[in-house]
Amino acid sequence: MTEQADFELLITRIFDAPRERVYQAFTDPDQLARWFGPAGWTVPRETVDIDARPGGHQRFVMVNAEDPSLTSPVDAELTEVVENEVLAGNQSVRQSPGRTGPSGTLTLRVEFAGSSHHRTLLVIWQGPYTEEDEAMARQGWESSFGKLDELLATA
Repeated sequence: MTEQADFELLITRIFDAPRERVYQAFTDPDQLARWFGPAGWTVPRETVDIDARPGGHQRFVMVNAEDPSLTSPVDAELTEVVENEVLAGNQSVRQSPGRTGPSGTLTLRVEFAGSSHHRTLLVIWQGPYTEEDEAMARQGWESSFGKLDELLATA
């Protein structure tokens, strides 16, 4: 029996950087390759292809550092793009290491809001997930954000 995918991930986080910088970290291939993926996973720069416009895409492959044969491709079609404000779209999902839910489509919406003192409030909605996959996705985003903090601190 397949587990029901009816959980939505919601994450809010404040970054110590202007929203233009945080947005750029999501849309610039060189920057995305430096921070995306949880600890123990990398995104080889040559796998990153981003066309940040409605009808565009965001494609890359996360690779497990200990076992490079374990990969997790990301293939998203962007449906809404407002520079420095919104990235939204649909991500094709197939079974990947540790994932329990069915293959299909996830929706993703990332909002970038200016905050006081050159800070950015980031809000992410993603789903649907099974309960187990939602917890794993949350952990993955949080781990990635540690690397994003380091990237944003270098500017």
